[in-house]
Amino acid sequence: MARTVVQEFTKGLWAEVPPYRLVLGLCPILAMTKGVDTGFGMGVAVTFVLACSNVLISLLRKLIPKNVRIACYIVVIATFVIVVELLMQAYTYPLFLRMGIFIPLIVVNCILLGRAEAFASKNGILRSLADGLGMGIGFTISLVVLAAIREIFGNGTFWNIAVMPESYKPFAFLVTAPGAFVCLGLMLCIMNILGKK
Repeated sequence: MARTVVQEFTKGLWAEVPPYRLVLGLCPILAMTKGVDTGFGMGVAVTFVLACSNVLISLLRKLIPKNVRIACYIVVIATFVIVVELLMQAYTYPLFLRMGIFIPLIVVNCILLGRAEAFASKNGILRSLADGLGMGIGFTISLVVLAAIREIFGNGTFWNIAVMPESYKPFAFLVTAPGAFVCLGLMLCIMNILGKK
C-alpha cells in the first residue's frame, strides 16, 4: 500500500509531469512564467486545488451519478479555486493582482478535470491525495524552471532580484508571449530527449 502511494506521488514529478509529459496546463505555463514569483504562486494554487479536489472527489465518487459527474467535478474544483482566490486576496494581495484572471481560470485547467476523471473518481483517498500532490508539485516545478529561465535571461533577475551584472543586456524576447512558446518548445524537446534515455 505504501509503495503504491509513493508511486502515485512520484509519477507526477517525472513520468507524467503535466506540461512536459501529458502536455496539459499549457495556458498558465505560458502566461504565468514571466517571473518566478507568479510561476511559483500559480503552481502552489494549482497544487492546493488539485490535492483538495482529488480528496473530495475520491470521497464522493460512489455518490456522484455518472451522468452528471463532470458538472460535479467542476463544482468541487471551483469551490477550492474560490478558497485559493480568497486566501490570496487576504495574504498575498500583490501577487494576487499580478496573477489576475488566471486564478479563476484554474477551474478550467485540464490537469484538474483530467485527474478528477482519470484518477480520483476511481481510487481511494490516500492514493488520490498522493496523485494530486505529485501532479501539483510536478506542475509547480515545471512552472518555476521555465519562469527562472525566462526571468534570468529575459530580465536579468530572479524573483525580481537582480542576479546578472550591470553590463548584461537582457534577452527581452524571452519575456514576451512568443518567447514563452520558444522556451516551452525547448523544454519539451529536452524532456523528450531525457525521457528516451
